[in-house]
Amino acid sequence: MPFSNSKIIIAGPCSVESKEQLFATAIQLKNTGKVEILRAGVWKPRTSPNSFEGLGVKALPWLQEIQKKLSLPVTIEVANPCHIEQALQHDIKILWLGARTTVSPFSVQEIADALKGIDATILIKNPINPDLNLWSGATERLSKAGIKKMALIHRGFSASHRDFRYPPLWHLALQMKERHKDIPMICDPSHICGTKEKIKSVAEQALRLGMKGLMIESHHKPEEAWSDAKQQITPKDLDSLLESLSWSEKTLSFFKDEITTDPIIKEIELINHEIDALEKRKEELLSSNKISFQKASLFI
Repeated sequence: MPFSNSKIIIAGPCSVESKEQLFATAIQLKNTGKVEILRAGVWKPRTSPNSFEGLGVKALPWLQEIQKKLSLPVTIEVANPCHIEQALQHDIKILWLGARTTVSPFSVQEIADALKGIDATILIKNPINPDLNLWSGATERLSKAGIKKMALIHRGFSASHRDFRYPPLWHLALQMKERHKDIPMICDPSHICGTKEKIKSVAEQALRLGMKGLMIESHHKPEEAWSDAKQQITPKDLDSLLESLSWSEKTLSFFKDEITTDPIIKEIELINHEIDALEKRKEELLSSNKISFQKASLFI
């Protein structure tokens, strides 16, 4: 099982653009000795049809070749049963459901039905809107289909925020983490940030809150990337970033289980973290000069 280690590092380009780009990036990531799984976008659900939407099936043989030659497992996003069938035909058995798929119970159920009897690992990104029931529902549908190897991916939510592309809303991630203690949670700081500058601070916060790993977008020439160029980093920068992070056992445990297993105390801890997150957001709003202190005091 891919998630048997104490930490999970998934990295790779936002999208596969060419065989040369894919192999150059994959080889450099492999050489870091820190990347456990290569991520690569094959089918890209873009907001605009005029954006690059991926190479599709054309890229799958290249990923199959990477798995064989580099002994580096690959994960790709799937959005329908056809994607699943094509991925499995190319020996790709680590699949992720994107934020625009998780938001639809119909789509998730179709995928769950297509996965019945399949030995695959499924990564489930949070829905793009902040709805934990949708996220939980996706795990339940897959579990009922017999999927035993799952991980959650926290990639931020669609909400108004000046500092993040998709604000992390940490309190929601922690609630989901508490709901599904048996499923590891991974953080995707690339999508949360939208730019490379804050990836380190978000990754550090994710580890402090007990997430088991990271999914980070990496491209051998980010400035030339066909999609999400601003949030991708080079394999060399990824290596340095991972080297700088603390992976102590304490950061991998959110609740102090060695001290207490009392569910009431755990709930209080969770509420305290939610309060901290809301206080921080209030401070950000006050400092943005969009609301005067006098007006803000009416709500305090």
